[in-house]
Amino acid sequence: MFVFKEDALNGRHILVTGATGGIGYETAKAAVRSGAAVTITGRNEEKLEELRQACQEISSDAKVFVQKADLTSEEDRAKLVEAAVEANGTIDGLVNSAGIGGGGPVKDLSEEDLRKIMELNYTATVLLTQLVYENMREADSGAVVNLSSLSGLRGTKGNSAYSASKFAVTGFTQAFAHEAIEENIRVNAVCPGFVDTSMGLNAIRKKGEREGRSFEEQMKVVEEGIPSGRITKAEEVANTIVFLLSAAAENVVGESVKISGGSVMR
Repeated sequence: MFVFKEDALNGRHILVTGATGGIGYETAKAAVRSGAAVTITGRNEEKLEELRQACQEISSDAKVFVQKADLTSEEDRAKLVEAAVEANGTIDGLVNSAGIGGGGPVKDLSEEDLRKIMELNYTATVLLTQLVYENMREADSGAVVNLSSLSGLRGTKGNSAYSASKFAVTGFTQAFAHEAIEENIRVNAVCPGFVDTSMGLNAIRKKGEREGRSFEEQMKVVEEGIPSGRITKAEEVANTIVFLLSAAAENVVGESVKISGGSVMR
């Protein structure tokens, strides 16, 4: 029986999308700490280079491959997977961290906003996973971790577009898990609540604006509603993702792991 350890991903190749965002950024670093070779992707080349350097500071011999990509582009998705395999070999783990927030009350939603949120948060995730799945099937092993949200488990006021996209990710995770496990590939999701990232803090700010509160006032309301008394750190989400990628989670299949500080207990 495997136990979780510091080199839990030793010899593995992990592809992290949305690596320029807070959770993807910390996940790439956590994977390197756990011994993995990583491919990192996003749309901000400067931020990707910053992350590459941060990973090499963790381990001077870290294998970090950088590939800029727009995941809504079929051509970019294909180039990403091809280049990642050429650089670091078979993809053993995929972390679908790319995503955007946004939306608002239904009365204010535009068709453009709806399409943009669904296209990146859900459609691009599924289409990239298809490509990586083919690579994993050849190896008859692998792990996929999708970034969903507490908003993918229950709806909240003024959050319909984002929530719908994350419900889609949760549903995809569960359905695909049935198919993939037949080929020894595990699929799971993490569902954090508010996270201390630019995207998470912006969501708190916008919620405060809708409720007529300052950012500080809204943060106090949010944290008072969490049993642990605080929002989640990006590193905590990253550590959970690394666990799900590792052999220590070998019979964890189709789960949506909540990281809520106790705010959602079901």
